[in-house]
Amino acid sequence: MNAVDPRPLTDEPVSLDLLNTCWIEEGARRDLLAGVDGLAVWLAANGLAGRFTADATTLRHTLAARDALAALVDRPGDPAATARVDAVLGHGRIRATLTVEGPGEEPEFADPAWGPGWTAARDHLDLLRTAPDRIRACAHEACILHFFDTSRNGTRRWCSMAVCGNRAKASRHHARSKEA
Repeated sequence: MNAVDPRPLTDEPVSLDLLNTCWIEEGARRDLLAGVDGLAVWLAANGLAGRFTADATTLRHTLAARDALAALVDRPGDPAATARVDAVLGHGRIRATLTVEGPGEEPEFADPAWGPGWTAARDHLDLLRTAPDRIRACAHEACILHFFDTSRNGTRRWCSMAVCGNRAKASRHHARSKEA
């Protein structure tokens, strides 16, 4: 499958990229994961297509992981949201390995259909370890996208300066023009 990814923001860490499978376009909510074809697009975009199958069970488990991550991002530290992500993490584990190239780690799943969702939840742990204050929701009121702020000073506010940043500036300009 070589379908084009229609989302306005891609290339975020896999946990935030999973959240960004929902977005607002022309005032309507869109969902890439409305079916297995969209799941295939998301798996390919994140380098997971060769490891996991885009089928109904994987879609169901990936949506459960997305919902759990969304709850945690919306309510950091909330015990119920934390428990939901922890439940997703319970479906996999890391096995230490040793190969001729050296030490490594290999994820293992009792049910491989949990693999993509678990991978996203595991990635979120890495973001929380690295810089939890850099996990952000776009500041534009009509946007539901998330990003990991990699700006030098950590002050990024918009998922995209070209889109949401410009919309906010245009709104402020319009409001000032009306007042005058």
